[in-house]
Amino acid sequence: METRALSVNLREVKKNEAAKLRRQGQVPAVVYHKGEATVAISVDEISLGKLVHSSESHLIDLQYQDGKSVLSFIKDVQFDPVSDRVIHADFQRFSADEVVEMEVPIHLEGECPGVKIGGGKIQINVHTLPLKGKPEAMPEHFTIDVSILELGQTLHIRDLQTIAPEGIEILGDADASVISVLAPRKESEAAAEGAAGA
Repeated sequence: METRALSVNLREVKKNEAAKLRRQGQVPAVVYHKGEATVAISVDEISLGKLVHSSESHLIDLQYQDGKSVLSFIKDVQFDPVSDRVIHADFQRFSADEVVEMEVPIHLEGECPGVKIGGGKIQINVHTLPLKGKPEAMPEHFTIDVSILELGQTLHIRDLQTIAPEGIEILGDADASVISVLAPRKESEAAAEGAAGA
């Protein structure tokens, strides 16, 4: 997984400070690590936005003004409900030998026979997967080959564990649906009418 550098500033936690920072193009954030005190920081809104809206996951090298840097990843992001601007972020710090949990985006590859031949439609039920493993083993995205999917087939989390990178575990309900190939609308409507008439 690629590591991206992000400049950060320490900030004071006081009344109206967050709103003031946002007016200056900064996003208030925190850095935390199990068993350690949470550190309040601010980051450039544009730089953070590029990481948040990327189609890949990244490890982030938080670089402080005093020259210190720590490895982390984005654990949580809060958006303004009206403008959709990033208004707060949580970074989780980690050490190289630590097992971490992070969300990784799904990428589809291949040509789906259920779509090309069957006329179906791919339905993506989740866009990210929660993964657990050591940071160096984490993929930037989780690739799923859809060339094996026929009309009416569904891939569940349990099906994906066999193709997960070595040392990576997919978290969540094993029966949770990730991708489905839906029948064409007319065909599904005819099947529903047939079932109703039976």
